[in-house]
Amino acid sequence: MSGVGIVVEVGSFAAIEALISRLEHFDEAGLLTDIAAIGELQTRRRIEEEKTAPDGTAWAPNAKGTSTLLHTGEHLRDSVASSVSGSQAEWGSSWEFAHVHQNGAVIVPKGAEPLAFRVGGKVRFARKVTIPKREFVGLSAENGREIVEIVTDYLGRLAQ
Repeated sequence: MSGVGIVVEVGSFAAIEALISRLEHFDEAGLLTDIAAIGELQTRRRIEEEKTAPDGTAWAPNAKGTSTLLHTGEHLRDSVASSVSGSQAEWGSSWEFAHVHQNGAVIVPKGAEPLAFRVGGKVRFARKVTIPKREFVGLSAENGREIVEIVTDYLGRLAQ
């Protein structure tokens, strides 16, 4: 689980009281909606452009040599969504195979017959297929900075 921490430093007790009184009317849902939207945007950007895990690790190339995760990524990218509930903002993918890309997987046949699949127009057979982990959901250091910027701007407007 990743997170973002923010420290607010206030110099005087009067400033603290003023800030607390403004927090009374704090629109948590608005801020969380903005955070969820940026998280969703960051995830789509990772699939379309960055092609790295949140920790910066480059994704393993795919067998076709095409843009990794973008061929099936239309399903993946289009399923990325966010939601806000209570005091939480969440984003991720609802596509039924998203977890395979996020966590990696080993696919084996159910019976004695080998798996059959097409690669580059040719039918291939295998006893197992390993799909490498290609994390696309999570917070990179830059993603965390973007979220901190949103929160800082939001709280800065409250302090004015």
